[in-house]
Amino acid sequence: MTLEPKKLDVTDRVTGKLKNGELELYLDNQPIGRMAVPLEGISMEPDFEAKENKIFQNYTATEGTDARYTDCDEGGWC
Repeated sequence: MTLEPKKLDVTDRVTGKLKNGELELYLDNQPIGRMAVPLEGISMEPDFEAKENKIFQNYTATEGTDARYTDCDEGGWC
């Protein structure tokens, strides 16, 4: 019996995390490589933006301590 070198396509199992302008590649949480990723010209979904080597999500949130219910009826049911 002999050991033969083989290749296994793991492309669909590789994930990446953006860090310091590079995309760090992982397979099952094990680091396997990295590649430079310039964010200029990247197209993002409407509620996301890439800026200064970071990705931001835009959202709407209520602020203040005076939050009140607005859909209550006269009986107090909200």
